[in-house]
Amino acid sequence: MFERLFRRTSCPIPNAAGRSACLRPRHFVPLAGFIVPSVVIGYGLVLPHAGFSGVNELSIGFATTLMGAAATYVVGIMMALRR
Repeated sequence: MFERLFRRTSCPIPNAAGRSACLRPRHFVPLAGFIVPSVVIGYGLVLPHAGFSGVNELSIGFATTLMGAAATYVVGIMMALRR
């Protein structure tokens, strides 16, 4: 009730109740711009031409590197949206 009467317009602290912090598809566009070319170049060009085709330590390591980068990106976006 009092929030309607006394709105904080000059206070630099944002109102947490009025913001919706949810992930949207537009947040994942830069991630897709990183992951898709990395997968195409890594698994399509680099690993097969280096003699490391198939599932082995290098292909699994490359996949876990990409998954770690994606997880770090998502956690960073979630932390930025909470602020």
